[in-house]
Amino acid sequence: MSIAIYPLTSALHDPQAVTALTQEFLSSLGLPFELKDNDFADYGSHDLDLIFVRTGGTEGIFKRLMPQLVAQSTKPFYLLASDKSNSLAASLEILSYLQQQGLQGEILHGNAAYISAKIRMLQRVGEAANHLRQCRLGVIGEPSDWLIASVKDAAKVRQKLGVELVDIPMSELLETLEHTPEQPVEEKSDVSVIQAALPMATRIYVALKSIIQKYDLQGFTLRCFDLLDAVHNTGCWALAKLNSEGIVAGCEGDVPTMLTMMVVRALCGTSSFQANPASINPETGEILFAHCTIPFDMVQRYELDTHFESGIGVGIRGYVPEGPVTICKLSGDVSRCFITEGQLIYNQAKPDLCRTQLMIRLDDPSQTTYFLTNPIGNHHVIVSGRHTEVLKALMQGL
Repeated sequence: MSIAIYPLTSALHDPQAVTALTQEFLSSLGLPFELKDNDFADYGSHDLDLIFVRTGGTEGIFKRLMPQLVAQSTKPFYLLASDKSNSLAASLEILSYLQQQGLQGEILHGNAAYISAKIRMLQRVGEAANHLRQCRLGVIGEPSDWLIASVKDAAKVRQKLGVELVDIPMSELLETLEHTPEQPVEEKSDVSVIQAALPMATRIYVALKSIIQKYDLQGFTLRCFDLLDAVHNTGCWALAKLNSEGIVAGCEGDVPTMLTMMVVRALCGTSSFQANPASINPETGEILFAHCTIPFDMVQRYELDTHFESGIGVGIRGYVPEGPVTICKLSGDVSRCFITEGQLIYNQAKPDLCRTQLMIRLDDPSQTTYFLTNPIGNHHVIVSGRHTEVLKALMQGL
């Protein structure tokens, strides 16, 4: 966790007066930071780098520095502006210049509480971005055949997110599974077909953990339907457990959804639910999302069932606490994202759908237009709570 502040000061201003104002302004923010002294050599190396435009007359100084700063960092420019010494006026000119050069930036200005909250949020984004640059995510098997639009662009993912995608043949998981011995089963079911499926469901979990350790993965997506024929079981229970342990675990080989789940994990520190809309009411903004697995740490309780489409294996019917949620999706080339918020109004358990079923009412019913006219694939990611601001801040910096 690190915040660096790089001051820009015009030589026309009295140094002692500027120093006093700087101390007063920065102290009011109540944040830990490192104040640099006209040395930009390590600009871009912190969770958050702020340029404090202390006075007017600094626009030319910034213009001369800009090539160096652009070479050192691809992040947006954040200009810290006070209400003294024409700080804001100079910041406006600098931001306009940045935009003319096709660069991103923002002025942080307002009362101390507002600026402090904004900085904390941007620091959180910076921490998440640094975490993502250290992530290796596995693609175990190809995406499922029906995911014709959910394709990946590994080069763009590496360039924009810093995430490395690791292709792993499905045959390797099956071979690992073959050599995985029977394991103690921690679940029980009164339904004989589910109870009979639990030992293999547990072995799938252990085999996946072996793959994770071998390739040093922070997450993966699995072509899970191949398990139906190969071992007459599903990965639903294993994915639910791995997600709850902090390993991003996605279904159907869907790379864009896995990336979205990883971004949520990095930013929000929590698990998320991969699901597809089963029905949409454009007038009320109500959308029913469903899938056969959900992280155990997202639910207040859960039940075991079979996998919906096949009627075999172990599926998860989870019940998520009602309240605010965020729905999001990132495209496979990281060029598009969708983020909206709503309320989880109830859970249901109809037999003719994937086992976990969440009815969500969007805050803005017009957002249903996105799903019906310009969606990013069928799967979307749901996370409890309101996270739009921090998600947008990260996406805007890509």
